[in-house]
Amino acid sequence: MDGTLIYTWTVVILVGLGLVAAVVLYFVAQKFKVYEDPRIDQVEAMLPGANCGGCGFPGCRGMAEALVKNDDIASLYCPVGGASTMQAIAEFLGKAVAEKEPMVAVVRCGGTFCNRARINTFDGARSCAVEASLYGGETGCTFGCLGNGDCTRVCNFDAIHMNPETGLPEVDEEKCTACGACVKACPKHIIELRKKGLKGRRVYVNCVNQDKGAVTRKACAVGCIGCGKCVKTCPFEAITLENNLAYIDPAKCRLCRKCVAVCPTGAIVEVGFPARKPETDTAAAATTQETKTAAEGGEQHA
Repeated sequence: MDGTLIYTWTVVILVGLGLVAAVVLYFVAQKFKVYEDPRIDQVEAMLPGANCGGCGFPGCRGMAEALVKNDDIASLYCPVGGASTMQAIAEFLGKAVAEKEPMVAVVRCGGTFCNRARINTFDGARSCAVEASLYGGETGCTFGCLGNGDCTRVCNFDAIHMNPETGLPEVDEEKCTACGACVKACPKHIIELRKKGLKGRRVYVNCVNQDKGAVTRKACAVGCIGCGKCVKTCPFEAITLENNLAYIDPAKCRLCRKCVAVCPTGAIVEVGFPARKPETDTAAAATTQETKTAAEGGEQHA
C-alpha cells in the first residue's frame, strides 16, 4: 500500500506542477505577445514571392512588413512585380506609391573575343569573384568582363546567359526583372540597371575602362578613350567625362544619338532603334531630290 500511495502522490504532484507551469507560460506568453498586423500576410501574398532581394529586403516577407508599417511607401518598390503589383498593394493599403519607369540590366562591356585579345590564361576556379581577387584578367583591359558567368548563376529568372561566341553575358529583356542580383555579383561592376526607355530604346557608353586613351585603345578596339567628342556634341548636357570615361545620364538623354555618330571607337551604342539608312542611299536620295527640284524649276522657267 505504501508503494502505491507514493506512486499516486508522485503522479498528482507532477500533474500539478505541469498545470502550474502551463498557467505560468500562458500568462507570460500573453504578457510578451507581439501583435502582428494581419495585413502583412495579405500583402505578402500579393507580392511575387521571388525573394530575390531586389527591393532591398531579405525576402518578400520583409518587404510586406515595411509596406504595412510605413505610412510613406514612395521609396519602396518591388522590381519583380513592377508597377501593377505596387499599385494593387497601394490601393489595398490606402497609400500612395511612386510610379517608376521599367528598368533592365545592361552589360556595359564590348570586349568580345574579337575586340579584346587574350594575353594570358587563367587556370583557376571558373569564378569572376575568384579571378578578380587574384589579378586583372586574361586581357590587357583590367576593367572588362571576366567571362566566368557569376552573373548568370545568381539570376533567379533565367534572364542572363553567356554568349559562347563573344564571351560576354547577354540579357533577355523579356525575362529581366531588374532585381539587381547580377549587378551585385559582378566584381568588375560592368552591369548596370538602366531605364528600359520608350519602345526599349537606349543609348549608353558600352565601356567602364578608366585607363588613358592610348592604353585603352591598345587593350580593346571598342573601348572609351575619353576623347570628349560626345560631351561636346550632346545638346542636352547628358554626358559627363570623368577618369577618362564618358557616362550618359539616362535622365537627361533625349536619344538624339548625335554622340553615337561622333564616337571614334564605337564605344557608345544604341539599342532598340530602327536600322539607320546607309549613307550612300541617303546621298543618292538627296541627289535625286536635287535633280528633281532642278528639273521642276527648269520646266517652270520654260
